Amino acid sequence: MIIQIKSIEVMGGNMAKERILIIEDEARIAQFVERGLIYEGYRVNVARDGQTGLAVARDNPPDLVILDWMLPGLDGLEVCKRLRAASDVPILMLTAKDDIKDRVIGLDAGADDYLVKPFSIDELMARVRALFRRSTPASRPEILRFGDLSLDTGTHRAYRDERAIDLTAKEYELLELFMRNPRQVLTRDVIFDRVWGYDFGGESNIIEVYVRYLRQKTEQDDDSRLIHTVRGVGYVLREE
Repeated sequence: MIIQIKSIEVMGGNMAKERILIIEDEARIAQFVERGLIYEGYRVNVARDGQTGLAVARDNPPDLVILDWMLPGLDGLEVCKRLRAASDVPILMLTAKDDIKDRVIGLDAGADDYLVKPFSIDELMARVRALFRRSTPASRPEILRFGDLSLDTGTHRAYRDERAIDLTAKEYELLELFMRNPRQVLTRDVIFDRVWGYDFGGESNIIEVYVRYLRQKTEQDDDSRLIHTVRGVGYVLREE
């Protein structure tokens, strides 16, 4: 079977926008997303299955990946895991699965965001912009410290004493927010706005999920808890 790979670049002025890889087997959806991205000036690659998508990502690294969950052969979850193992590229997962547990599975696989079909092109673009905004590196890397926890804003790696902690893109953003606001109670609304850049939905437990991820990674062996729940309000980074 011949798999179609499309590469389209739109140059605006002196510089093109970021490169986005779409991995989607449904031609209608792929074309819908592709046209919207091209209209906004992004450079676009399209692959119609997971293996091809991984090959394109390896040979022509994208700045962001839009990935369908239900792909033929290698499914989107496995593709997501392999992409995440190879790089920190932002990943937006598309799926018809709208249950919270399915969102958690997708995020666990390494996705940075999750969009349920059907969706509007305006919402897709808002999420793409939010992911790019959150992934833009700081101009001057620094080391943030709180107790025995440190965070390198250049490498996006955390340390608890001498133990290195690898973080996904969203885990890093959430931990950076806590580290820049120690001993301050951060409400759910503030966290949604600062980390996700839009309203994820009042029913979502996405913050709880990512706080749990951070606790699992930063609290091993006899490590004391640093991220505390303020019931009914939000979370705070403080000593026991």
